[in-house]
Amino acid sequence: MTTPETRSLEHRMGDWARARLPFAIAELVMFVLKQGWACLFGGLLLAAILLTKLIWQPDWPLHRYDALFLFAIATQVIFLATKLETWEEARVILLFHLTGTAMEWFKVHAGSWAYPEPGIFKLMGVPLFSGFMYAAVGSYMARVIRVFDMKFAPYPSMSLTVLLAVAIYVNFFAHHFLPDIRYALFAATIALYWRTRIWFRIHDRHWWMPLPVAAVLSAFALWVAENVGTATGTWIYSGQLKGEMVSFAKLGSWYLLLYVAFVTVTLVSRSALSATPHDPGRAGAMANLAKS
Repeated sequence: MTTPETRSLEHRMGDWARARLPFAIAELVMFVLKQGWACLFGGLLLAAILLTKLIWQPDWPLHRYDALFLFAIATQVIFLATKLETWEEARVILLFHLTGTAMEWFKVHAGSWAYPEPGIFKLMGVPLFSGFMYAAVGSYMARVIRVFDMKFAPYPSMSLTVLLAVAIYVNFFAHHFLPDIRYALFAATIALYWRTRIWFRIHDRHWWMPLPVAAVLSAFALWVAENVGTATGTWIYSGQLKGEMVSFAKLGSWYLLLYVAFVTVTLVSRSALSATPHDPGRAGAMANLAKS
């Protein structure tokens, strides 16, 4: 759980915004701030990538990749020590780290992208900080569900969601040897999740968004982060020219990978899932009744 101090800070910020801004603008401001708070781990890692690119010198005794690895570990320790993340969320992040690193090893070996700089903490051509980039996605998902008190309803069959996630993950490897079925997987995500709404609360009012729409928006944010990574030379895609933007095809890849990420979160914590349509009005009434 978040600390009482964190919850108090969030409430004070919300009260300040609502006292000075029109309702719609205040809600938008708090939505953006809460999103930033949820992706704090990824934001700090991205800032470290940018900062180290600006200041790092090749003759320094510590390689840039190694500095990023140590920074990521230190950040994770601080998050757990200060309860910015729970141990349950840390389990999710560990799963992301393992599955992400496995994909990195395969993709680098297959020539999809490369890490051009040296490093001591570099295994099979992959710097170990790269696993934390996937972990940052897991951190964001776990935190955003908690920060916005999210509910996913009506949620489809768990077995089908796991099957689709496995198919997506396997296709990232198999398409190097077999036909790429990503278009079928795109269609499958819509067919399976088209009824699922993400219900979230910024303050005391509930809002909702179709899950596939949220996946597209999140994929776009990750595509922007990818451009930061390649612009700083932290990693380079095969055939990508210097100064060239990352292919929009990567946006589709992130869209699919986000479903793998989301299902990974649900394997650890299912409290936000509901097989029936969510009724925030009834939920609020039940909560008030429980308090009385």
